[in-house]
Amino acid sequence: MGVKIGSLIPAREVELDDLAGRVIGIDGYNTVYQFLARIRRKFTGEPLRDKKGRVTSHLSGILYRVSNFVEAGIKPVFVWDGMPPRFKKWTIRARRAVREEAMKRWIKALEKGEEGMVYAQASSKLTPKMVEESIQLLDYMGVPSVRAPSEGEAQLAMMAMEGDIWAGASQDWDSLLFGSPRLARNLSITGRRRLPRKDVYVEVKPEVIELERTLNNLGITREQLITIGILIGTDYNPSVKGVGPKTALRLVKEYKTLDRVLANIKWEGDVNIEEVFNFFLTPPATKAYEIKWKEPKADGVIGFLCGEHNFSEERVRKALGKISAGYERMEEKATLEKWFKQK
Repeated sequence: MGVKIGSLIPAREVELDDLAGRVIGIDGYNTVYQFLARIRRKFTGEPLRDKKGRVTSHLSGILYRVSNFVEAGIKPVFVWDGMPPRFKKWTIRARRAVREEAMKRWIKALEKGEEGMVYAQASSKLTPKMVEESIQLLDYMGVPSVRAPSEGEAQLAMMAMEGDIWAGASQDWDSLLFGSPRLARNLSITGRRRLPRKDVYVEVKPEVIELERTLNNLGITREQLITIGILIGTDYNPSVKGVGPKTALRLVKEYKTLDRVLANIKWEGDVNIEEVFNFFLTPPATKAYEIKWKEPKADGVIGFLCGEHNFSEERVRKALGKISAGYERMEEKATLEKWFKQK
């Protein structure tokens, strides 16, 4: 869900090829959830399954999307959520309720022979087993994973600030509040997409958002951006009634600090707002990680996907070919650049 500040943020459209040579940190939970929600059968909304009935949409998304990343020259590293902060419980409960209601509506739609895609997508659930399957597949593919102590986007922000990744990739905007200098969006959902409940398609392209440019454009500080997020609602607190992005921006410009803003609005939530503010400002993250890409283990990938989950071996080998070729080109380019620097 994340904080809804998109209407205030200037984004720059790019092509995947524009990110060639960049190390991009991928929000694992957010991205794999997108695969689960979108990689489904048309009309019914059924996810992809193997012969034993096990969902494989997440594995399909990882295989084909990551192979496209590497073919484009992107070096991905996946970051996975750890323990959520205790004040996120209300969001977790709300999401569960939405999924359960969507599941009921999906079942009713299927019983009536109606299209169920919208309800099916809303009912998507990423289980711990799916996460472990995703990490296993990535390991076979030679792509590194990092386990965050808490929120994955907070970990991505720290890694970007340290210079270990160029940008964090997620559909949520929270990385900016956590201090990431860059946010990449739409990497996992590029292409033509149908609008919900409409027979209308739009072209979705990757975007890059820069924190410094955003702050300068809005005329605010990162602390004030966090305050805006809190006012319109985050994963850790409900929104202030009647306050949208534009009103929140006006309030922080008028009152400057969180304390003064809170003193001039009616706050009805029972969450400790200062605690949420400090969580965004100095989130828990670890520096105990290693980012290293390896040659894909073809036998491992084929055994896992084809042997266990009934994927087409021809398609899997084609994706593996993209990955190997992409890494080879990146290595050749790095070697050539090093040679020229020595001349």
